[in-house]
Amino acid sequence: MPVTTLYQNENCRWIDCENATPDDLMYLHNEFHINSLMLEDTTDANHLPKYEEEEGVHFYLMRENTETERKSLNTISDVSTKIGIFILGSAIITIHRMPTKSISGYREKLKNEKKALTPDLIALNIAIRVLKTFDDESIRLLELLDRMENDIFLNDTNKSNQIKRLYKLKRMAGLNYRILNVSSDWVSHYKILKISDAQYTDLSDKYKDVIADFDHLNIQITNLLSMFLALSDQKANQVMKLLAMYSVYFLPITFIAGIYGMNFDFMPELHHEYGYYGTLGLMGFIVVVTFIYFRKKKW
Repeated sequence: MPVTTLYQNENCRWIDCENATPDDLMYLHNEFHINSLMLEDTTDANHLPKYEEEEGVHFYLMRENTETERKSLNTISDVSTKIGIFILGSAIITIHRMPTKSISGYREKLKNEKKALTPDLIALNIAIRVLKTFDDESIRLLELLDRMENDIFLNDTNKSNQIKRLYKLKRMAGLNYRILNVSSDWVSHYKILKISDAQYTDLSDKYKDVIADFDHLNIQITNLLSMFLALSDQKANQVMKLLAMYSVYFLPITFIAGIYGMNFDFMPELHHEYGYYGTLGLMGFIVVVTFIYFRKKKW
């Protein structure tokens, strides 16, 4: 998408560039005298959020949560996409690699906007919408966590894949939390813009709320993962306990059967009329005594 103007008045011009080409970056460098290294940062898919300033150009690099690239969970680009914001004089320039909810949503809102905007106010609205995407993601992951918790503890479902689902959920929450954790730099530098203290406080509070939500989410996932593993270990212990109890039942009678299975003639019970039934009765008596002993021990 070529360099386009999304909004303009006598005091402000908003320029947007999606999936910038080298020619687009060269045009922005020559037209607005933006450092080429700053512009190159907007093309790095895995670049972390940051703030940078040079020769009157304020550069905010932020990341927006997105689902369009969630094919794997190895890097931050698998759960987010970056948005570069340059503020210089009466102009604001946004550069992003793919369509973003923050910019497209705010662009639609501008159609009904009657108040004259400034670059700083546009940047503020985009930033709040970026944080809102993480807020929506935290709600979605919390709902998913609740459903998984019900599947594990309440519903009679196949639990063989639960550990994979929990691991995937933990990876998503962890990557989002990492992005938010390093986003404090650009959030704090919004205070230097020409916005009111109340507007900056709203942005700061939104950031604190979102990072607190993901912190809580990570703790909940870790607790559920520990509980799931403990539950799995408990069930394995119950199986082993049951097998051990059956082994105790059959060990003495197997011992007796082994003795009488030996090929010796000097065993008086072999020639006794009721020797066979007496041996079976002894085996049954041992099983009953063992069962009563287990019941008294509450095993």
